[in-house]
Amino acid sequence: MTDAAALTQEFWWRMGTNEWSLAARLFSPTIQILWPQSGEIIGSAEDFVAINTHYPAQGKWTFKVRRVLGNGGHAISETIVSDGATEALAVSIFECADDQITRITEYWPEPFAAPEWRRQWVSLEG
Repeated sequence: MTDAAALTQEFWWRMGTNEWSLAARLFSPTIQILWPQSGEIIGSAEDFVAINTHYPAQGKWTFKVRRVLGNGGHAISETIVSDGATEALAVSIFECADDQITRITEYWPEPFAAPEWRRQWVSLEG
């Protein structure tokens, strides 16, 4: 049985090597990577490798997995991604079958300051 949580952890570990083809070896031949905020769909391992190779980064990429939740063929991860100059949070939904990643839907939310009116009911991270 496919363990999507384990595949997700392995994917982020491989991404940390900055060898994009190593991470792409986890993909099924019919991989789809969706970025709903921009409407883009990456439809092959080759395109995934090309995008990561040509991304205008300031340095080596790092990936700090905050958590992975998964069961069977599905997993969700929260990962801090940085190139040394910029840091972003990626929320990724992994769909897996036959010990391969078949689909990833990624959200890259922009951080924002907590509104003052809520401060009495919340605590702030960091």
